[in-house]
Amino acid sequence: MAAGGFCKLPNGTVVVALNLPSPAADAPAGVRVLVHAQNRARALTRLRNLGLRAIYLRGNAAPPTPDEITAVLHHPDGLIWRTAPTADTLTLELWHPIRALLRPPTRA
Repeated sequence: MAAGGFCKLPNGTVVVALNLPSPAADAPAGVRVLVHAQNRARALTRLRNLGLRAIYLRGNAAPPTPDEITAVLHHPDGLIWRTAPTADTLTLELWHPIRALLRPPTRA
């Protein structure tokens, strides 16, 4: 089960944030995924349709921060990710579109 949370916006839509193990074999250990949708069920369905099948949101332990909400609202897809922040990390990574995470590895 993934840690995460949601925030309902004034226009009725929600932003869902989830901390997940990385679905890619060569990707970092964990990722933080943000989804903007009409409701929580649709946000989780968007992730399930991308192949992340065992995604559930129980509770609101790790809701999105105001900066995360701004980032996902300004992205055209409304679905972004970055590596999950750790306590010893001083630099912040930029947000990536979800297709960059789920892309098959390229062969050199």
